[in-house]
Amino acid sequence: MVSGQRQDQEDPCKTKSKVVGDVTYCDRYWECINSQPELYDCPNGLVFAGKHRGVTEGCDYPWRSNYCEGKQLANGPISTEHCDWLYGIFGHETSCTRYWTCWNGTATEQLCIGGLLYNENAHSCDWPENVDGCQKHPLCNEDANGNVPLGKSCNRYWQCQGGYPRLQRCPAMLVFDRRSLRCVVPPTEDCDIPTTPQPLEYEPEQQQQQQQQSGKGNPNAIYQSNGIGGGQQGGKLQSGGRNKN
Repeated sequence: MVSGQRQDQEDPCKTKSKVVGDVTYCDRYWECINSQPELYDCPNGLVFAGKHRGVTEGCDYPWRSNYCEGKQLANGPISTEHCDWLYGIFGHETSCTRYWTCWNGTATEQLCIGGLLYNENAHSCDWPENVDGCQKHPLCNEDANGNVPLGKSCNRYWQCQGGYPRLQRCPAMLVFDRRSLRCVVPPTEDCDIPTTPQPLEYEPEQQQQQQQQSGKGNPNAIYQSNGIGGGQQGGKLQSGGRNKN
């Protein structure tokens, strides 16, 4: 028995996977190395999920399952700028539409799209009505029930409903007017009349020449120009290395 291993701790060398979770701490696990059990710590902020599971080294975000039920953490948080732990997903300090993903202490700013806000309880982007503390989406600050242009788009826009934006599209052949903030008949100052390409028609003699040039010689075949047609949070993650006790 390795020093510090409890008598009721399962021996990884007697299991098929050769890896087992620690009986006391959910952020530690035992692995059979050279026929001897050795104790390892999950990366800071992660807990043991099982071999070939989780986001790295068999470890996962603690909120994804009840990994720590009946157990405790062996290690406290190691914080860096924007990261409460070295690994994790954390809310933004000043924005309801942004959040941080932290990997080995390096924070990357992420943006919720489609009118969503970051939900710290779910650790994901969610509908605004499900997010406490953000009563209105920034897009709807000026008018809680108005329309807002979507970038340079001529047919899509945001429709605010009680302070929450919903992505909308103008009906066919209409465009969104940035001044009246509604769908109108074009043209407007920013958008022209929508057009669709028309099929190229051939006279009978021209069609026969096209058939001869193609080499197929089928009098019932119909040929079209090549220009005609219709017509937009993977890989294995690498960690900073595991910690051995």
